[in-house]
Amino acid sequence: MSKSNPYEQIRKHLAHAESAENAADALQHLRLVLTDVGRLLDEQLARAVVDDEMSLAAAGKNAGLTENAVGPRLANTARLAPYATGGSRVTAEDVKRARNDKHARTPLPPAASPEPMRFKPRRKSKPT
Repeated sequence: MSKSNPYEQIRKHLAHAESAENAADALQHLRLVLTDVGRLLDEQLARAVVDDEMSLAAAGKNAGLTENAVGPRLANTARLAPYATGGSRVTAEDVKRARNDKHARTPLPPAASPEPMRFKPRRKSKPT
């Protein structure tokens, strides 16, 4: 999402989709809406479990998700990605650490930097 208000960004994409001259253009803007709403949902889940101290199950229920779906979504947020154990999900124990750090005003642990992308040829080429 851009630096602007995410709700405004979503409204802008919806307006573009609604006024699109053809289905292809509308689809592109609707895809952006889904992407932005997904990010916003993830960030609000992080706020709910850390700031409001909701359980993963309660946050998931309020978002229409199963408890098992919440952990991976939290791992995608800037706020909780550094706490993800196993790299791909945030557990209740990870949330407890984040809450403790928030109350102690401890800075977030550094997020693991992703491996740089590397080119991998699909097949070995024969010299010509």
